[in-house]
Amino acid sequence: MDMKVLPGQSYPLGATVYAIGVNFCVYSKHATGIDLLLFDGPDDPQPSRTIPLDPRWNRTFQYWHILVPGLKAGQVYAYRAHGPYAPSQGYRFDPAKVLLDPYAKAVAGDLLYDRKAAIAYEQDNCPAALRGVVVDSRSYDWEGDRPLRLPFASSVIYEMHVGGFTRHPNSGLSEKNRGTYAGVIEKIPYLKELGVTAVELLPIHQFDTQDARPGLGNYWGYSTLAFFAPHRGYSSSKTPLGPVDEFRDMVKALHKAGIEVILDVVFNHTAEGNHEGPTLSFKGFDNHTYYILDAKNPAHYANFSGCGNSVKANHAVVGRLIIDSLRYWVSEMHVDGFRFDLASVLARDMYGYPVDDPPILWSIESDPILAGTKMIAEAWDAAGLYQVGSFIGDRFAEWNGPYRDHVRRFVKGDTGAVPEMADRILGSPDIYPEPDREPNRSIHFVTCHDGFTLNDLVSYNRKHNESNGEHSRDGTNDNYSWNCGYEGPTDNPDIEKLRLRQIKNLLTLVFFSQGTPMLLMGDEVRRTQLGNNNAYCQDNEVSWFNWDAVEKEAPLLRFTQGLIRFTQKLKIMQLERVLTITDIWTHKPHVIWHGVHLGQPDWSENSHSLAFTLRHPDADEELHIMLNAYWEGLIFELPELEPEQRWYRIVDTAVAAPRDFCDPETAPMFDGAAYPVGARSSVVLLAQNKRPSKL
Repeated sequence: MDMKVLPGQSYPLGATVYAIGVNFCVYSKHATGIDLLLFDGPDDPQPSRTIPLDPRWNRTFQYWHILVPGLKAGQVYAYRAHGPYAPSQGYRFDPAKVLLDPYAKAVAGDLLYDRKAAIAYEQDNCPAALRGVVVDSRSYDWEGDRPLRLPFASSVIYEMHVGGFTRHPNSGLSEKNRGTYAGVIEKIPYLKELGVTAVELLPIHQFDTQDARPGLGNYWGYSTLAFFAPHRGYSSSKTPLGPVDEFRDMVKALHKAGIEVILDVVFNHTAEGNHEGPTLSFKGFDNHTYYILDAKNPAHYANFSGCGNSVKANHAVVGRLIIDSLRYWVSEMHVDGFRFDLASVLARDMYGYPVDDPPILWSIESDPILAGTKMIAEAWDAAGLYQVGSFIGDRFAEWNGPYRDHVRRFVKGDTGAVPEMADRILGSPDIYPEPDREPNRSIHFVTCHDGFTLNDLVSYNRKHNESNGEHSRDGTNDNYSWNCGYEGPTDNPDIEKLRLRQIKNLLTLVFFSQGTPMLLMGDEVRRTQLGNNNAYCQDNEVSWFNWDAVEKEAPLLRFTQGLIRFTQKLKIMQLERVLTITDIWTHKPHVIWHGVHLGQPDWSENSHSLAFTLRHPDADEELHIMLNAYWEGLIFELPELEPEQRWYRIVDTAVAAPRDFCDPETAPMFDGAAYPVGARSSVVLLAQNKRPSKL
């Protein structure tokens, strides 16, 4: 045994800094030997020192560990693992492959990384391999920062891509800061003025940008390599530890602005792909442990993610890694929540079968460190398991996929859409029937990263994904979109006017529905992907936020800001219980449904209109909302008010800006018994005491 090193200990996993040096620990049940590689520089082609771990001294049960005196934060390291290479039995040990520590808190070597070099068996990939960096989390000054813990009831989520938000040359940022965590900090005033309370960041765990078709890059980031490390490509710093501090700077700055940080996390699959994919980390340490293998042919992988492999999340060791990762991002990186990509994969057992009580999800549900953290599930997977409305536990909110589809169908003008539209407006009590479930745990949206943008939803009848190199076979065909009469960009003023109105209709529904609204980055300024509904590989202007649109689409931005500002002040939009439906006024918050005639909603197949009155007596709030998805104007009767009150128009999507949205203080009064709602438009009226203002 080398006397310059110490045996070390089996906990914590990863690389831990102590006064005398660094303790390294990694799990591998089936390895026969582990080598620790130490590099002098992040891009050195070979290690300066290789330390074989002795099973007699450096192994406790299934954990390999060693303490190397004199090492400090910033040390670059990696591993090699020895053991059987027998794919037909599920073993893929290959000592020629340099492996990234599954617990690495920073990653280096990305400038030299080559995914192809990690594929061929017995081909040494050391010069082109990723390496971990030792991090000491105690050295950062948080200045008293803590996660904000805002309730869902008062949240407005903005789904955004860290790189794409500021990467465009017209962002106004220096070239160094474009597409970085530092760039997000510079744009916080925009987010604050927009009115959102949380940013939901597409994956920022270190991911494989080369995991895409030849000639394209992985832009979205759903190809995770390291679940503890912030993605280096989003850092303006060139130092090994730069991404860690820059990410924390971003979180701290967003918190100072009152904005939460929610991470989109991908625990359902990794960047290592299928049996033809590279050996980067998990495959090389213990393929049997980390992945669900095909029961009939263990050389292949169960693929419930649609991305080549499925993580064995309910294995005790893998489940611990997931919990440790979540705890780290909350306790050491101060994030406020997580959105779990294809969360239903985590509801499958170690053999891939759905289970009612998946251990990992109950562990997340009950973990005390995560107790105040937002948890959001994408409650389905790519193999047909669909759990919207039935996802386990009391903690998880859910992406409401039916909301997206039904709102699109209603606004588009499809038949039979009105009854389902009413349920979506109420927070989907048909999907979430539990009487004590808060409606705010329904995350409702009409667009997200996966699919059309809001502009493209009203500009294209079909997807246009040719630039992805798959002949438009990729991406969903079920878009429920309508191009308003012409496919793609047009100079026709009538079509453009209709498209803008449809966008406003969709936004109005999102912000006047019960639940927690989510807005896709750039929808407020008509960001377009030119009809691409699967832009995962488009790290270019197709996906980036176009900052010229902030001025060009200023009226729509103002409309969106107004909706957020107005609804965020309404107590009835922040209730933590389902609205009571009744046809008489009571002392409970509730909704009354109407059609064009009061108290007579039209639930028929051919109906295209719906109205409802919202009232919160304790807060003295009363609104009347009229939705006309018909292609002709309709006259809607209005409820009577107290003698001293009148209706004031907050929203009319058929009216040109700036009168399409008015704050309550400047809203014009409407003094009639019925309101003419234009074709394909929405109107929101607010009851207020009479003042000298009239339409």
